[in-house]
Amino acid sequence: MLALPLGAGAEQEGSGGTGTLADAVSGLVVIFCAVRAVRHRQRPLTRTALVVLGLPVVAVAVAALGADSVSNALVGMARYYQILVLVPAAVLILVRDRDDFRLVAWGLVALGLWQGALGVYQYLTGTGASYAGEDIRAVGTFGATDVMGMSTVVAYGLVCAVALALGGATARVRLTALACAAGLVVPLALSFSRGAWIATAVVCVAQIVCAGLRRAVRLLAIGVAAAVVLVGGLGVGTSMLEERLSSITQVTAAPDQSVTDRYTMWAAAIDMWEEHPATGVGLKNFPAYRDSHASLALSAGSDVAGAGASFRRQPLLSPHNMYLLVLSEQGLLSLCAIVGAWAAMLVCGVRRLVTAHRRRAGGLDCALIACGLLVWQLIDFVYADIGGPSTVLTSVVFGLAAWWALAPAADGASREAAARR
Repeated sequence: MLALPLGAGAEQEGSGGTGTLADAVSGLVVIFCAVRAVRHRQRPLTRTALVVLGLPVVAVAVAALGADSVSNALVGMARYYQILVLVPAAVLILVRDRDDFRLVAWGLVALGLWQGALGVYQYLTGTGASYAGEDIRAVGTFGATDVMGMSTVVAYGLVCAVALALGGATARVRLTALACAAGLVVPLALSFSRGAWIATAVVCVAQIVCAGLRRAVRLLAIGVAAAVVLVGGLGVGTSMLEERLSSITQVTAAPDQSVTDRYTMWAAAIDMWEEHPATGVGLKNFPAYRDSHASLALSAGSDVAGAGASFRRQPLLSPHNMYLLVLSEQGLLSLCAIVGAWAAMLVCGVRRLVTAHRRRAGGLDCALIACGLLVWQLIDFVYADIGGPSTVLTSVVFGLAAWWALAPAADGASREAAARR
C-alpha cells in the first residue's frame, strides 16, 4: 500500500491524523490474526513475547489518563498500540519460519527500489520536494510534507539487502542482494536526509563486522577505495550533496534553522518532563504546551513546497525525537517501559545472532536483518518520531525484530532445518 500515491487524507504530522490506506490494511491484518487465534483456540505468543509486547500496553494506557480530552486519549492510544504492539504481534504470529521472514525482507527491498527509482526521477527532472530553492529532493510517493518517508523506506531496503548479501544461502541470492544494495545507495543520498545517512552507515558497518572480521576488513577497504575514486577522482556528487554531508559536522558549531528548531523543541520537551516527571503532560499534548516551553529561537514552522504541493508553512507539532516525545507526553515511567521492551528485543536478538554465527547452520541473514533494522530504528528515533505515513512500516520492522528475538521458530525450527533433517 505504501507503493501507491498518498491520498488527500494521509497523515502528515505528529502521532495522530486520519491515517492512510496502509494503516487500514494493517488493521485488517490484526483482526485476521485475532480471529484466527480464537478459532484455533491457541495461545499465539509465548510468555516472553507477551511480557515484552505488553510493557507498552500498560505504559500507554496509564499515559492516556493524562490526556486533555477523550478523543486525544483514544487516538493516541490507538496509534501507539498499532505501531508498538498490535502490528508487531501480527507479524510475529504470521511469520512461520525463516523463509517467510526472508520473503518480507525482500518485500522491503522491492519497496525501497520502487520508491528510490521515483526519487531519482524526481531529482533528475526537478519534480521533487523543495531543497535550497530547487525542487530536487527525492521523496518518492510521500510528498513534500513527509520528506523523511522515502529515506526511511530506502534505508530499510538497504539494510535488508546488505544482510542478504552477507548471509544469503546461495551466490545468486548474494549477488542479487548486492546489486540491490548498490542501487539503493543513490536514492538514499538524494534524499538529503542526514539522519538516515548516519543510521544506515552505522548499521551497515555493524552488519559487515558481525558477518566476519576478515571479510569486514576487505569490504570496508573496497568501500573506502570506491568512495575515493568516485568522489575524489571522478568528482561524483553534486555541490549540494557535499554541502549537506559537510553540515553533519556543523550541527553544534553552526547549525542551520532546521537543526536550531530541533534543538529548541528538544529543550522544550525536557522542560515539560521536568514539570511532570512521572506521567508527562498527557498523550498528544506536546503541541499545546510547546509555545509555553520553547524559546524564541523556534521558527513558526518548516517550509513545504514541491513534489506537487504548493508552498506553505508546516507547523512543528512534535520534538522530532521519539524518546523525548514519550518522555514529555508520557513521563519517565512510560519511557522506561517502552525502551525496556526494545532493549529486551535487541538483547534477545543479538544472542540469537551470536548463536547463528557460531553454529553456521543458516539464519545469519535473518539475524543481520532483524538486528540491523531494530538498531537502525533506535538510532532513527533520536531525530524522528512515529509521525508520517511511513510509520506503519516501522511497526512491520518491530514485528520482524520481535520474531527473530522471541519466536521459537527463529531459533532453528524452520523449513530449511527440517529439510536438512
